[in-house]
Amino acid sequence: MTVSSKPEHSPKEVQIDINNLSVHFLQGEHIVEAVKDVSMTLHKGETLAIVGESGSGKSVTAQAILNLHPKQKVRYPSGQIRFNGEDLLRISDAQMRAIRGARIGMIFQEPMTSLNPLHTIEKQIGESILLHNQQLAALAHEKSSRKTPEAVRKRVIQLLELVGIPDPAERLNAYPHQLSGGQKQRVMIAMALANEPGVLIADEPTTALDVTVQKQVLELIKSLQQRLGMSVILISHDLNVVRHYADSVVVMHQGRVVETGSTEAIFSQPKEAYTEKLIHADPKGQAVPIAEDSPVILSSDKVNVWFPTKTSFWGKTTDYLKAAKDISIQLRAGETLGIVGESGSGKTTFGLALLKLLPSSGQILFEGKAIQDLNQAQFRPFRRDMQIVFQDPYGSLSPRMSVFQIIEEGLLIHQISDKAGREKIIIDALIEVGLDPETRHRFPHEFSGGQRQRIAIARALVLKPKLIILDEPTSALDRTVQAQVVSLLRDLQSKYGIAYIFISHDLAVVKALSHHVMVMKQGQVVEHNSCEALFNSPQQPYTKNLLEAAYFYS
Repeated sequence: MTVSSKPEHSPKEVQIDINNLSVHFLQGEHIVEAVKDVSMTLHKGETLAIVGESGSGKSVTAQAILNLHPKQKVRYPSGQIRFNGEDLLRISDAQMRAIRGARIGMIFQEPMTSLNPLHTIEKQIGESILLHNQQLAALAHEKSSRKTPEAVRKRVIQLLELVGIPDPAERLNAYPHQLSGGQKQRVMIAMALANEPGVLIADEPTTALDVTVQKQVLELIKSLQQRLGMSVILISHDLNVVRHYADSVVVMHQGRVVETGSTEAIFSQPKEAYTEKLIHADPKGQAVPIAEDSPVILSSDKVNVWFPTKTSFWGKTTDYLKAAKDISIQLRAGETLGIVGESGSGKTTFGLALLKLLPSSGQILFEGKAIQDLNQAQFRPFRRDMQIVFQDPYGSLSPRMSVFQIIEEGLLIHQISDKAGREKIIIDALIEVGLDPETRHRFPHEFSGGQRQRIAIARALVLKPKLIILDEPTSALDRTVQAQVVSLLRDLQSKYGIAYIFISHDLAVVKALSHHVMVMKQGQVVEHNSCEALFNSPQQPYTKNLLEAAYFYS
């Protein structure tokens, strides 16, 4: 089956041709059929998008191209993957290593787990260059030669400039944890493009990025594609992105291809009900109205979070990174404050400071009580009423604990009920977030991304808190699951009067859930208004830029 956005033109050169591919994984005595008889074709210079919900087989198919699946656990019972006529499933490991990174590059979905936390950015990008550049690699082994480090360094700086990293020369010695999410993703793109591959596989390359950076990254990939004549396989759950950047689309569901066609045909005349469901899955609705006499649950006055960056010879701090500057808010019971801004704007930093997970100055009041000067022992009773749901549910849920143990942990710390009582509370919490309580003895890796996020919400909800800070809780989820989570959060807020601080780069989700919206840039609040006023008549140029970038995809 051939996918082409311009079938009326003369045929283009085929770069990757996948024919009847099946991928099975061995789990003990069981076989999981992850991909079933999938076929698709990528032409030179074009962008082929693979879309579908979590678990549909998108990433499994893409990873099979580079043979990234563990050999002991994977089987390919049928199919071929031809790259420039060569079957990638039947070449040697040495041949595949020569292709990976040099002729086919890949941008992985989660940069924090893909980048080595022990190595600098310069070393990681430089390694990609040296691995496939024999001339530079040979020079690198000549200890007397000083040109190699400089040549590699110059190329690394060039790549960082290419992907829009500010002050690239100063970032060479940075480690991944010192970069924002958007910056880490740009580093991943730089590594993938280091050797100017003919094919680039981009697996959810903008999932965790704010809308302005999303647009910049996608425009960057597009411009590089045109300049280098590169072909792109774009894997995404965001159909608005696909609509603007793909030439053709493959829709996958439960391991199978359910529909293929040009982007224009897929979006204007989808043939399958599943495709239509994906296209119309954006979060909808608006925040639940709150009573006028609803009490203030949380307030802050001129909260600052500064991180020391330089010290003198005597150890005295001489310079700071001002991550949050003079931020003041008021949040009422049952109200949602949306906080938006680009990566590195201080959104998460401010949220963590409110929960005393980061040191700060200024005043923070919870139900009228000053909490900023409390030590951790004094603050512990407040933690029952002040909960957080983190961005990455897989990283924040212990892989060694069952779902029951994860949710029970808070109940044990706060000494709530006996064993039988806790079990009932946990079962009720799972039911409320839409999970089968029979799954409570399973482990996080046995659940999809959307299910893991529901577990994280259940863990926060089980203590019946008065405030929940939600840090990008839907960024890694499919649009269909995003809509479900937003509806769930709205229902829980209406039922229990919980106040939310909703940190997100996704303005569609913020609009569907928030009463008020605060816009941050470089640690400062640039605009704060009701949701309706901010979206209908933004006052600041920065806010207008955010909205224009978001509406670009709509």
